[in-house]
Amino acid sequence: MGSVVAEAPTSSVTDKVENGSQLDEKKVTVVFVLGGPGSGKGTQCANIVEHFGFTHLSAGDLLRAEIKSGSENGTMIQNMIKEGKIVPSEVTVKLLQRAMQENENDKFLIDGFPRNEENRAAFENVTKIEPAFVLFFNCSEEEMEKRLLNRNQGRDDDNIETIRKRFKVFIESSLPVIEYYQAKGKVHEIDAGRPREEVFETIKNIFATFAKESSETGKYVDNCVNVMTEVHID
Repeated sequence: MGSVVAEAPTSSVTDKVENGSQLDEKKVTVVFVLGGPGSGKGTQCANIVEHFGFTHLSAGDLLRAEIKSGSENGTMIQNMIKEGKIVPSEVTVKLLQRAMQENENDKFLIDGFPRNEENRAAFENVTKIEPAFVLFFNCSEEEMEKRLLNRNQGRDDDNIETIRKRFKVFIESSLPVIEYYQAKGKVHEIDAGRPREEVFETIKNIFATFAKESSETGKYVDNCVNVMTEVHID
């Protein structure tokens, strides 16, 4: 599914997403997980879920599930995609918000979202949540390209040309999001070109430190009363 970018949402679409009622009654922690295609973030999200008890939500999966459900809202989303229209960020954010509200967990990983500044602004405006921190999987294009080609041999959607376009989109759209949170001191940059075991050791240290600080303060982090979700939009 393509990049989910914000447009001025039409009320007919956003209103059809069941009120992703604000998470006022639920104190949750959100961690954004960002990195280029092939950076290994999906693998590490699975490790984080297993070791630290987070829930992994995927914006792309939620959109596809809404379409598959046959709901009126899903039909509207499907029609927008078929017509080449951009699904408003607010629609995706409300699906994420609803998923967080309905889940019993209070810790969520959001993987691959926000994909751009409009996504980020919509998420914060709609949910009133800032992430506790951001994991940025920094990996060279050469290494990501090699991983994708090895992993997806024979797949038309992962040929060299397509892969390089995806890299370009990530750099142009997602890096401004990372820079925004770097200015707030919220980004943990990870050298994702290393073996996956070494990468996870770094991640464990980050989460252990965060858990210790949270325990000492008796709360998570200012403005971090929300979720960790797994978002796969690639």
